[in-house]
Parts: sequence; structure tokens; C-alpha cells
Amino acid sequence: MKWRIAIPIVVLVLLGAGGFYFWHSRASGPDARDLVLYGDVDVRQVDLAFKVEGRIANLAVDEGDPVKAGQLLAALDKRYFDDDLRLAQAQVATQAANLLKLKNGSRPEEIAEARATLAERNANLANARITYARQEELLKQRVTSQQNFDNAAMTLHQTQAQANLAQAALDLAVAGARREDIDAAQAQLDAEQTQLVESRRRLADSELAAPNDGVILTRARERGAIVSPGETVFTITLNSPVWVRAYVDERELGRVRPGGKVEIHTDAPGGKIYSGAVGFISPLAEFTPKSVETTELRTDLVYRLRIVVADPDGGLRQGMPVTVNLAPEAKR
Repeated sequence: MKWRIAIPIVVLVLLGAGGFYFWHSRASGPDARDLVLYGDVDVRQVDLAFKVEGRIANLAVDEGDPVKAGQLLAALDKRYFDDDLRLAQAQVATQAANLLKLKNGSRPEEIAEARATLAERNANLANARITYARQEELLKQRVTSQQNFDNAAMTLHQTQAQANLAQAALDLAVAGARREDIDAAQAQLDAEQTQLVESRRRLADSELAAPNDGVILTRARERGAIVSPGETVFTITLNSPVWVRAYVDERELGRVRPGGKVEIHTDAPGGKIYSGAVGFISPLAEFTPKSVETTELRTDLVYRLRIVVADPDGGLRQGMPVTVNLAPEAKR
């Protein structure tokens, strides 16, 4: 009889154990555990160079020096740039004066001078006409020679031409410059002003400033060196942004979403724990790096993650290995 009582008790115990195991397996399944990834720190580096050519006159920082955004790092010899600027300013002033002269037209004194010249030429013309008429009458009476008549005729033609020229000069003085001449002078002034702007920009570009807060990693040139545009003078590592480059395999990809909060641990004992967020998930699959020797893992697909560190400081360095922990609640 005892065994009849024991059988139901054993069945109830087994059912209870099975239910507990099922509940525990659901609660502690793959999606309930933390997702641990391994990666390394990625700090952006910038090669700094002058936009213009010249001789380096000053280097204000050295390797390892911290710099602030906008801080002057180096400067070229400015004498040549100053000369170009003064020349451009003089050319602009000259062309502006020419344009103003064309727009204002002739001064009253110039018009009065042209009128006086015309009056003089007309008087000469009148006298030449009288002389011509006299010589013509004398030639008919055979009192003068043909040579004297020809000379009077030539003088008349010359004074007539001079009077016409004086009249045209007066007309131009009164009318002023043509619209086409003013437009051409304006275009030339615009070209000179553009050259002036370029000269000022080149002078400004003779100084090299830090684009952001960071640390000088490399000093590639020394004072007195002649550099070309784009030739690296400094390499700087920026203080921010700081990323962690990590990889997640295909089976765990569904547990990661952009914006998910993470904790970042360094290998240093008792080191600072950094917070961050998943900023980028690569849309392209990659094979596990070939440094992984097992055949199974070598053919697995992984996806690159970019994790943005929220509070970077000097403790995170380029290439430093870190451990990334995504808590389950951060992934939901």
C-alpha cells in the first residue's frame, strides 16, 4: 500500500522540478544573459598641413602637447604674403579711381578747355578761308603764283581738319565715357578685388591652427623647412569623438540595436568603467578575421559595430583592447 501512496508523490515532485527547470531556462536563456563583445578603441587622427607654400617661421607645439581648438600651432614667413597683399590693395585702389573717373565724366575745366581749343581752331579756319579766297582772286588776275594758291588751299584743309578734331574732342568731353567702357572698368575692378580677397586668404592660411581639442601625435617638420600645400606638418589625435570598434556574430545580431546602452571595461585592474551607446551597425557582413584558427569560427559571419563612448578621457588610447557589455534591459 505504501508504494501506491509514494507514486503520486514522486510524480508531483517530477512535475514541479520540470516546471522549475522550464521557468529557469526561459529566464536564463540566451536572450537573458549579458552580451559580451571584445573590441579596441578607435580615436580619430587628423594630418594638419598648410594650404599655401612657404618657409616655416614658427612651431609652437611639440609631440605629446595637448592643444585646444583654434590654438595656433605653426606659422609661415609672412613677408611674401604681406607684399602680395599690399600689391593687390594698390591695384584695387588704381582701378577704383579709373572707374570713378569714367563714371564722373569730364570736369568743367576740361570741357571749358575743349571749348577754347575749338574756338581757336575755328578762328584759324576762318582766317584760312579768307586767305584762300584772296589767293583765288589774285590767281584769276594773274597777280599771284599757282604755288601760293596751292599753299592757301592746303592750309585751309589742315585748319578744317583741326577744327573738326577739336569739335569731336568737345563732344566727347561733354558726353563722357561710353557705357561699354564703364562696364569694362567695373569688371576689371571686380577682378582686382577678387585678387585682394585671395591675397588676404593666403595670408590667413599662413597660420596653422588646431581644428579641435586633442594631443599632438607627430611633428613631421621643423622650423626653416620649405613646405608645399598639403604637406603634413603635425598629426593630431582628437579628444572626441572616441569610438570602440567591435564585432558581433550573426547569431547575436538580433540582440543589438542602434542607441543601445553599453558599459566599456578596460583591462586595467580597478579601471574606470565607461558608458556608451551603439552608434552604427554595419549593413555588410564580414568573415571572422583569419587570426581565428578554428574552421567553424573562420567561416562565421560577423558585423562591425561602432560604439560611441559617452565620457571619454585620457584613459582611452588608440588601439586599446576593451570589453563591451550589453545588459539585457539595454537591448529591449
